[in-house]
Amino acid sequence: MEGVETVRRESGPWTPLVQRLMHGLRATGLVPEPLGVGDDGREVVAYVAGDCPHYPLPPWVWTDAALRQVGSALRKVHDASATLGLPSAGWRSPAVPPAEVVCHGDVSPDNTVWRGGRLVAFIDWDRAVPAPRGYDLGYAAYRFVSLTPPGHPDGLAAPVAKQRRRLDLLCAGYGGADPADVLRWAVYRVEALAASDSPHAALYAGDAVWLRSL
Repeated sequence: MEGVETVRRESGPWTPLVQRLMHGLRATGLVPEPLGVGDDGREVVAYVAGDCPHYPLPPWVWTDAALRQVGSALRKVHDASATLGLPSAGWRSPAVPPAEVVCHGDVSPDNTVWRGGRLVAFIDWDRAVPAPRGYDLGYAAYRFVSLTPPGHPDGLAAPVAKQRRRLDLLCAGYGGADPADVLRWAVYRVEALAASDSPHAALYAGDAVWLRSL
């Protein structure tokens, strides 16, 4: 690892399996290089240079072009993960049946890296889990479309018609995804967050009410 700029992250029993996944996805060009576990016991991955957007998000994150790229890139990593033959157990969270692919688990703007408006990597794979494709797509839609009520502190203020159009764009970028199914998974993901011990649980509960109304 000498001479390579790295990122060190929390590790756990799931880390070797996550690194196997990342190795298997390297051919997509959308995943950082995994470098094992350091002497300090933390996971080590190669740093990916570029723009990693954080909240409040810059305007370019909300462009149609960025949204289509998220869908297309997510399709590539999903399809690649389905060929790896990885086990369904041993991940940080239990597999979500019916497990079609290995999902990233946390597809949000702050877990992506961009250069010149081009999506170059999904980062922070420690929440990866075998699940249906919609498990990732639903959360990506919630974060990138964004499927949030008016006044949401981290969302894009947009009328329902625009939210639905943007959801269609994400699904078209992915290819063959059903917007109604993706919306159902968005509700599933956000309701789970609302029922968690997250300090933002009340915010998620309000978002879940909005999602169910769409």
